[in-house]
Amino acid sequence: MSKVRLALSLATASLWYRRKVLALVCLTLTLSVTLLLGIQYLRTEVRQSFTSTISGTDLIVGARSGQLNLLLYSVFHIGDATNNIRWSTYQKLAQDKRIDWVVPVSLGDSYRGYRVVSTNAQFIERFRYGNDQPLELTTGHWFTGLFDVVLGAGVARQLNHQAGDRVVLSHGGGRTSFANHTDLPFTVSGILAPTGTPVDQAVYISLEAMEAIHVGWESGIALPGRTLTEEKAKTRSFEPDAITAAFIGLDKPILTFQLQRELNQYREEPLSAILPGVALSELWRMMGQFEKALLGISAFVVITSLTGLIAVLLTIQAQRQQEVAVLRATGAPPILIASLYSFECVVLALAACALALLLGAGAIAGLGPWLLDQYGIQIGLRGLNRAEWLLLGLVPVAAFVVSLLPALRSWQKSRKLGFAGSGGS
Repeated sequence: MSKVRLALSLATASLWYRRKVLALVCLTLTLSVTLLLGIQYLRTEVRQSFTSTISGTDLIVGARSGQLNLLLYSVFHIGDATNNIRWSTYQKLAQDKRIDWVVPVSLGDSYRGYRVVSTNAQFIERFRYGNDQPLELTTGHWFTGLFDVVLGAGVARQLNHQAGDRVVLSHGGGRTSFANHTDLPFTVSGILAPTGTPVDQAVYISLEAMEAIHVGWESGIALPGRTLTEEKAKTRSFEPDAITAAFIGLDKPILTFQLQRELNQYREEPLSAILPGVALSELWRMMGQFEKALLGISAFVVITSLTGLIAVLLTIQAQRQQEVAVLRATGAPPILIASLYSFECVVLALAACALALLLGAGAIAGLGPWLLDQYGIQIGLRGLNRAEWLLLGLVPVAAFVVSLLPALRSWQKSRKLGFAGSGGS
C-alpha cells in the first residue's frame, strides 16, 4: 500500500508540475464535453418543447388532407389549408355532448409577414402548451372589441409594439402584400407572454373581425364602395361561413378514437381528425436526422480532444525518465508505473466532466430567459437524464482507453530499466 500511495503522490505531483500544459488540454476537453453534452441536452429539450407545442387538445379537425399538412397549418401556421370546414359543422361539434370544448381557428391574412389567426375567447382559455401550461398576457387583455388585436410575444418584440398601438392587417398570407385593410385598422389590446411555440409568431383577432374586414372583397381585391368603415362595422353583427380548423377537447378522452373515426367518415363534408401528439411525433421523426448528425459531430470533437491528450502524454513521456527511475528504485512494478498514465488521463477527464457540468448549467441558467425572450426557444435547467449521464460517463472511459498507448510504452521502458538495473548490480 505504501508503494501505491507513493505512486499516486508522484502522479499528483507530476500533474501539478505540468499543470500549465495539462490545463490547456483539460480546457480543450472541457469545451468538447460541454459541446457534446450541450447538444444532447438541447436535443432533449427541443424535442420536448417541439412535441409539447400543443397539449391538452385531444383532436384537431380540418378539411380532408394529410395528417402533417393539417398539423402544419393549424398549429405551426405553415402552408395553407386545402379547404375550409363549414360553420354549421363547427356548431354541430360544439353541441356534441361528448365534446367538452371546441376552439375555432381561421387563417388567411397576415401582418408584416406574421400569420393572422382569428378565433374566440375559448383560445386563451383552452389552449395549452408544454406541461399543460395556459397562455398568459404580459400586458393588456384578450380582444373584446371588434377591432382589438392580440400579439404574440415574438411579433411584439420584433416589431417593437406595445398595447395601444394601431396596426393595419394585410390581405393574404404572404410576407409582402399590396392589398391592405387600411380602412379598418386594429388596436393592440394585449401582448401574450413568451411560450417558445408558434403562438409567439402569430397575431390574434376575433372571428367577427375577420369577417368584417373582408366585406366587399372579391378575389383578393377591395371593391370600391362595398367595404365598410369602422363605424358601420361596429353597428353590424358577423358570423363566419367557414373556419380553417378546430381544436377539440373531450369530456372523456377514452372516446377520442371513436370520435376521430366518426369525423374521418363524416358524410356531410370531407373532414380529417388527427391526434396532435401522434402527428408531432411523426413530424419530429422526419426532422430528427439533423440533430443526430450534430451529436455525431460533437462526439468526433471529443475524440479529437482525447487524441490530443495522447499526443501530450507521449510528448512529455521522455521528460519523466527520472520519475520512472525513482519508482523502479523503490521497487514499484512496471504495471504500477504504467497505470499512472491511465490515472492522469482519467483524472483529467473527470475534471473536464465536472467543469463541463458547471459551465453548461451556468450557460443554461444565464441564457435560458434570453433565448426565450429573443428567439422563442424554451430551455430550462433540469437534472440530466439517463442518456446524458451515459454520455458523460463514457468520457472518462474513453480517456482510460486512449491512455493505454502511453501506458504500454511506459510499461515497456520501465521493464527495460528494471533489467538494466539487475544487470548492473
